[in-house]
Amino acid sequence: MKSAAPKVVHPILGLPLVEHVLRAVRPLEPTVTACVVGHGREAVQAAVLACEPAARVVVQEQQNGTGHAMRIALDAMPDLQTGSVLVLAGDSPLITSETLRALVDAHNTAAASVTVLTSIAPDPHGYGRIVRAGDGRIARIVEQADADEATAAVDEVNSGVYVFDIAALRAHLAGLGTDNAQGEEYLTDVIAAAVSAGQTVIAHTGSHEETMGINDRVQLAHAAAVMRDHINDRVMRAGVTLIDPASTWIGPDASIAADTVIEPGCQILGRTSIAAAAVIGPQTTLLDCEVGEGAHVRRTEATRAVIGAGCDVGPFTYLRPGTVLGKDAKAGAYVEIKESTIGDHSKVPHLSYVGDATVGSDTNIGAATVFVNYDGVAKHRTTVGDGVRIGSDTMLVAPVTVGDGAYTAAGSVITEDVPAGSMAVGRARQRNILDWVLRKRAGSSSAQAAQRAQQEES
Repeated sequence: MKSAAPKVVHPILGLPLVEHVLRAVRPLEPTVTACVVGHGREAVQAAVLACEPAARVVVQEQQNGTGHAMRIALDAMPDLQTGSVLVLAGDSPLITSETLRALVDAHNTAAASVTVLTSIAPDPHGYGRIVRAGDGRIARIVEQADADEATAAVDEVNSGVYVFDIAALRAHLAGLGTDNAQGEEYLTDVIAAAVSAGQTVIAHTGSHEETMGINDRVQLAHAAAVMRDHINDRVMRAGVTLIDPASTWIGPDASIAADTVIEPGCQILGRTSIAAAAVIGPQTTLLDCEVGEGAHVRRTEATRAVIGAGCDVGPFTYLRPGTVLGKDAKAGAYVEIKESTIGDHSKVPHLSYVGDATVGSDTNIGAATVFVNYDGVAKHRTTVGDGVRIGSDTMLVAPVTVGDGAYTAAGSVITEDVPAGSMAVGRARQRNILDWVLRKRAGSSSAQAAQRAQQEES
């Protein structure tokens, strides 16, 4: 990956690779989930436990191969002596619960000692090859580095996903050697050992797309595109219009109701939920947001925000965590809101910052208004009532309350509470210094324009 971060914590649609794998396993309800970590263990462990808090994390101090990793994992779980163990790599984010369930069912039906998930690869280079005996049964798996020309030509490959009988696996792991090109203990050598012991070894063939591992950023991008397309296909078939599916990224936990339209260039991530008949985009990112029915959100960045039914948001709007927009509210162009509630039918149309505030219903916040919420040490709240009209370029210096139906004059700095129904004026009285330009800027284009105007008036 050419990265300081461990491979399995690289994200696809907002989730680490390893979390996609763990999520695929979860519906199988395993008795215990164990993750073997080595390089970058702190980051990997954090990603694993964030998804599966009960998982057992086993540290492989020296990376001596997949067989060695499996052995130390079982050594850490001496209580598991019978039953089956499902083994996966943490870098296969496209694997599905359905495929894993079918693999386990095939293993149980055959009463097998080993079941290998295989696939037919368009380009098998880099994968372990499945070598079959004359009767079609699996004989062994040969890694790329150990494959001769004939074996390298085989297109059936090992996915790195297996089901083992635990007792048989423990026995065969004890006899693994390192006589191979990598000088490592190969988990794949267990297959040949099981065959030699006369045990049942079967293959279950799945989709190569699902079992694709990630080894570089090209494959990471390809896997992300595959996952995007699968999710988009499901969403569109459920009644959502995606104008440009190729530029639309929807996370696996997002929910979008029918008759919603997603314009090009959108990201709908986390646990975002969008109600029916909303229009999202273009160029909008929603993370862990709630969008009400019929809302229109365009060219907006929003995180952990609630956007009510019928709201009009954007363009170029930033809704930070804690923003709640009531029914039919508006947050217009170049507006930033955080930790604030905007009441039903209220508007913040343009060029304003609202922070740590409660705004009532049917209130209008004039252009270039700033809720001055931070004094350099602490944040303070502002309360604006119902039916208020805040004049353009007003500074509301918190903590302050503007009562129901009050007005503030444009350009005011409001530092004291405004009673209901009052007009607050917080600015110096204007005075005009006559002929100042003619005296101080004589000969300038402004002075010339002033002279012409005075001549026309006279």
